[in-house]
This record gives sequence, structure tokens and C-alpha cells, in this order.
Amino acid sequence: MTSGQTIFSQLLDYLPLHEFRRCIRRYDGNRRVRTLTCLDQLLAMMFGQLAFRDSLRDTVTCLKSHSSSLYHCGIRGRISRSTLADANERRDWRIHADFAAVLIRWARELYVKDNFGLVLDQAAYAFDSTTIDLCLTLFPWAQFRRHKSAVKLHTLIDLRGNIPCFVHISGGRMADVKSLDLLTIEPGAFYVMDKGYTDFRRLHRFVEASAFFLIRAKKDLDFERRSRRPVDKSTGLRSDQNIVLCGPKTSTFYPEPLRRIGYYAQDIDKRFVFLTNNFALPALAIAQLYKRRWQVELFFKWIKQYLRIKAFYGTSANAVKTQVWIAICVYVLMAIVKKELAIERSLGEILQIVSISLFEKMPLLQAFSLECSRENMSSDRNQLRLFDF
Repeated sequence: MTSGQTIFSQLLDYLPLHEFRRCIRRYDGNRRVRTLTCLDQLLAMMFGQLAFRDSLRDTVTCLKSHSSSLYHCGIRGRISRSTLADANERRDWRIHADFAAVLIRWARELYVKDNFGLVLDQAAYAFDSTTIDLCLTLFPWAQFRRHKSAVKLHTLIDLRGNIPCFVHISGGRMADVKSLDLLTIEPGAFYVMDKGYTDFRRLHRFVEASAFFLIRAKKDLDFERRSRRPVDKSTGLRSDQNIVLCGPKTSTFYPEPLRRIGYYAQDIDKRFVFLTNNFALPALAIAQLYKRRWQVELFFKWIKQYLRIKAFYGTSANAVKTQVWIAICVYVLMAIVKKELAIERSLGEILQIVSISLFEKMPLLQAFSLECSRENMSSDRNQLRLFDF
């Protein structure tokens, strides 16, 4: 029975804490810890994310106001702003990165059969980055331009479920294309990217790994057409060609043939040219797959809107990475809860409901139920009506 548990406590029941303890032991996270353990730190920071708290002081004040419920939520230590700040500054951020990887594996298993709008047997990923602007005075280690700092989140999401399966946090100066070197390429999978990742030496790694890439072509691409296929122009397709690169460097970096597909999107009155090393998928399916790349942009928009990653609780690189990884843990946890309980609401709605009901005592399904909301709106609570016909 969960009627006596708070919403916060029920959500935390979905955390595989035995795996988190392994992550702690891997990096000796609780060494010389007296008051605030790594688990206390994780739960307090997750509360800050779930409750939309803007600072550590704000987070700690709200937690102390519910001090009688903290023990039953798993928070055993004494919470204070200074100890929580010290933990974020000093404890290895990789503890939370490894735990996020555990949650991501679980979430991907739950969403593996989800339909993302395209019939495709292989795994499909979208890769992109987003920049978070910072103050140069407070974050000098992340200097981006002369008078500004920034961090970048280089992110690969699984299009089935929009689950982030790779995240690299870097300073703002790191070029997007360099993050391709960090990817572990899955054989047979599709990787969808924007034209900012055009580097044929790096793209050739996908060929060597027996994977497929899909990328927009640049206008000044030097190529020679070898053959073409007929296309149905009523679908928006304009061309489907086999080409080879002719540039002195590009032809050396990428000597194999490429497929070049032209597509006109009538709804936005824009023409696209795609390059891929897949020659089997229909041209229209290639264009539709590239359209799904927008899901990574929506992911960035979602986490910036609903999670606390635009304003950081600490200023060191370790504190920033700790906060980002715990935010990702929260996102993936919400995706797991949504799937496990078959909740019909969107992730944004779920998080908004959680933010105002963390310490209410009711079953999770009742809190997120659409039927419950309708009943509450229509129920007669013995309130007099102004107009009663």
C-alpha cells in the first residue's frame, strides 16, 4: 500500500539504489563523510529539480519545512546549504553520471518497442548540442568568448522514447564536430545530424563501424554524380543520386560512394539536401527520418524549461556537471515512471503535478490520473452556486 507514502517517496522507490551504491563505491564517494552521504546529496538535489527550486538555500529551506517526512524519503543526514554546496564542489560527478547510465539502460529497455512515426527495424538516434550561457566572472573555467562563459551539452537521444543515451558536458569553445570522436558507434544504427557535423574523416568512422549516418549537405559540396533513381515529386522528393566526392581532401577522407537526396518541404517552403551512406532505405523514408531530428531540439527545450540547468547552484566544473547529471537522472526517472504506470499525461504535465504535490500522501496513479482531475473539477463539495438553473 502507498496511501501512507508521499509522492516524493513513491517516486524514489523507482530508483535502483543498489546500483547507486555501486557507483558510490566505484569512486569512494562516502570517504570521510560524517553528515551528508552521497545518497542524501542525490535526493536533496533531485528534490530541488522536482520542486523547481532556484538555489541551494531555497532547496534546503523547503526540505527543512518537511523535516518530519525526510527520513521516510531516504534522507538520513542533516541537510544544510554549506554541506550540500561542499558535496557538489568536491564529490566526483561521475557517481551521478554512472547512475544516470543505469537509469538510461532501464528506460531504453522500456521504450524499445515504441513507434516514433517511422517503420524502422534498426535503432535510430539524433545527435546535437545546446549551449548554456554563463557569467564569465563566476565561471572563468568555461570561457566561451571574450566577455562570456558557456557550457555545451553534446547529446545523443534514442528516438524511441527520446531518451538521452550519451551526454558530454564541455566548455563552450569545444566544436560540435569534435564530439563525434567520443561516440561509441552501434553497428546497424542510424545517426541523424545537422550539417554542422560535416567532417568526412569523422563520418567515415560510421562506415567502418557498419552504421549509417544521415546529415544535411553543405551548399559548396564538391561532388560528381554517378547514377540516379526516379522519384515521385508529388511527395516532395526532388532527386535521389549516387555520388562520389571530388575535393582533394574529402575524396581522400571519404573515398566510398554517397547517396544524395533532394527534398522540398512545402509546409515551410524550404529545400533540403541530405547525404547518407544508406542505399537501401526509400528516399522518402530518409527525408522523414531526418525530420525526426527535431526531437533532440525539443529535448533541449524541455529540460531547459522544466529542469534547473540554466541557473547553477555551484560555480565549479564539478558542481555544474553534478547538477546536470542529476537533472538527467530526474528526466529519465520521470520517463520510467510514465512508462511503468502507463500514465497518459505528458512528461511536462507529470513534472508540474509533482512539483506542487511532492509531500502529499496519495497513490501516484491517483495523482496523475486524468479521470481523477475530471472528478475533482465536477464533484459537488457542498459549495453554493451563484447561478443554479
